[in-house]
Amino acid sequence: MNLRNRFYKPMMVGLAVLLLFSVSHTQNKLNEDRQKLGFTKLATLENAPPVLAFTTVALGGFRGLIANVLWMRATDLQDKEKYFEFVQLSDWITKLEPHFTQVWSHQAWNMAWNISVKFKDPKERWLWVQRGLKLLRNEGLKYNPDDAIMYNSLAWIFQMKMGQDMDDAQLEYKLYWASEMDTLFGGNADIPKLINPQTPEEKARVEKLKSVYHMDPVVMKEVNDLYGPLEWRLPEAHVIYWAELGRRKSKPKDQDTLRRNIYQSLRQAFFRGGLTKIKSQGTNNIPTFIFGPNLDVVDKAVNTYEWAMEQDPKLRDHVGKAQKNFIREAIYLLYSDGRTKQAQYWFDFLKKHYPTAIPNNLNLDNYAVEHISEIMGDLDRPKVTAIIEDYLHKGYFYLTVDKEDAAEAHLKIAEYLWAYFQSHLPKVSEDRLRLDPLPELKKIVLDQMLDPETGLQPEFAAILRTRLNLPQPVSQSTNNPVAPASTNAPAVSTNATAAAK
Repeated sequence: MNLRNRFYKPMMVGLAVLLLFSVSHTQNKLNEDRQKLGFTKLATLENAPPVLAFTTVALGGFRGLIANVLWMRATDLQDKEKYFEFVQLSDWITKLEPHFTQVWSHQAWNMAWNISVKFKDPKERWLWVQRGLKLLRNEGLKYNPDDAIMYNSLAWIFQMKMGQDMDDAQLEYKLYWASEMDTLFGGNADIPKLINPQTPEEKARVEKLKSVYHMDPVVMKEVNDLYGPLEWRLPEAHVIYWAELGRRKSKPKDQDTLRRNIYQSLRQAFFRGGLTKIKSQGTNNIPTFIFGPNLDVVDKAVNTYEWAMEQDPKLRDHVGKAQKNFIREAIYLLYSDGRTKQAQYWFDFLKKHYPTAIPNNLNLDNYAVEHISEIMGDLDRPKVTAIIEDYLHKGYFYLTVDKEDAAEAHLKIAEYLWAYFQSHLPKVSEDRLRLDPLPELKKIVLDQMLDPETGLQPEFAAILRTRLNLPQPVSQSTNNPVAPASTNAPAVSTNATAAAK
């Protein structure tokens, strides 16, 4: 009995060691098999405090409880407006729950929407918008590459935060992104060179595109062929890229929102998805960016509405109404740009497919003027004068950037509006409401645009004078034409007044 007791405990200890060794070997093999089969995808916490890192490994299945504690801490920090520690906590929370996509979506939304607006400086706001983008694009998609929510959340930041005008700093966001993409692509994206780079500079761009922005040039080409030509320096192109990529990777039942991202953003691209880069003259040669419509995508936009109706018959009436309204607006913009053949084609299309959208007694010219007359509303002389002067201003500006058709169309519409208003004045109020003569309105607009203090930049003013055969100004001190001045920052605008100081 004593002999048994003497060896019993050592035997049990030896057996325990043997069993632990066996379990360790088996566990390693199980872990390898789980990794190969994709059963284990928990992220490794990086830069976490040792206690947190140890706890997450030791407790394993209790990671959710740890995440809850971090959530409470993050909420407390946000309430106290201590945002920078919040960034690190957000990273840990998402890594603790890497396949809970709502966590990624919420954290990115919180940064891009809620926290960004706490800062007055647009640059500081932009940093938080970028953090939201990077969290989803660089980290979230790594763990959830086939989840529609992830792609929709990413596209949503581009579409609504940067593309729309919901934020006071939205123009700055567009400018920052346009400048960033312009540097990356060296202008608008030359996609063939991105797919087959030849020079070291082109190869460096492709490497940065893939490693920093996680975009594939081949997919860019496919997206551009389907929906373009797109301006890749503006948010709309990136909405469509990520929504289309998500549509390809996610389940068909989850794609309704992604399709909506695509046709809504293609509509936005038509109205304000064009970008013109003009290098200002002067010592700094700083570029000016002019935002405007991208009328080249009109066919693809209409077709995308058709595709969306086919994909989801339940929403056919809703999408069809959106298509009808889009074409109504598109006709007018095409007409204003001097693309009368395209405007006529879609005018006839609208009358055929949506017979009640346009009165039968209107032709294209009448429709364009009637459309603007709706904007003018009642016979409000100051309002109408302002609208006419705006068309004159845009028409003259288009002359400075060699857009002859658009310039002619805008000046023609200004004349139509002037005549339309004059012809609809009631006799009893004719003297009171009559507009100033059209030549006087043109002179007022030109004087404003050519004013050396508040008008166009000197280089644009010189071009306009040349196009209109007006004499160039003479400097009082040198008796030489005024030299173009340089600016200290890039200009940005959503209309043709971008060259104004």
